[in-house]
Amino acid sequence: MQPRIVTLNVNGRKHQVAMDPNVTLLYALRDLGYSDVKNGCEIGECGACAVLLNGKPVNSCMVLACQVDGAEIVTNSGLGTMDDPHPLQEAFADTGAIQCGFCTPGMIISAKALLDRNPHPTEREIREAISGNICRCTGYGQIIEAVQVAAKKMEEASDEV
Repeated sequence: MQPRIVTLNVNGRKHQVAMDPNVTLLYALRDLGYSDVKNGCEIGECGACAVLLNGKPVNSCMVLACQVDGAEIVTNSGLGTMDDPHPLQEAFADTGAIQCGFCTPGMIISAKALLDRNPHPTEREIREAISGNICRCTGYGQIIEAVQVAAKKMEEASDEV
């Protein structure tokens, strides 16, 4: 296979990389240093590698990097920083929704996609939105609470504007 030049726009940064056509977006992102994109199952079942692709959540292990040439990709680290976290990141920390932390980036990405399209989700809608993400530590109660807390914070912030 001949390598192909691919442009990956990740968290506002443009990367031009040469890669084989069979490289998944997961491996391309990991090779670029985005360690918040976790390698869980590699078959699209666990959601640990979830990213926003042009605003939609996808499991990066199921997408070839060459298929997303020029697309906008956002990982959990592109949502906020330690000094200025996204309300979801803050809520996950505040509610104890982070245990081992392995699933957290993918959970946050799925929750972000939900809140972008529905700023006032019900518990059922939250459960459905994160149904493609597996957590082995928290039992999901704290994760659902974190999404509810973040939705409220985001609503209050938009009311202040």
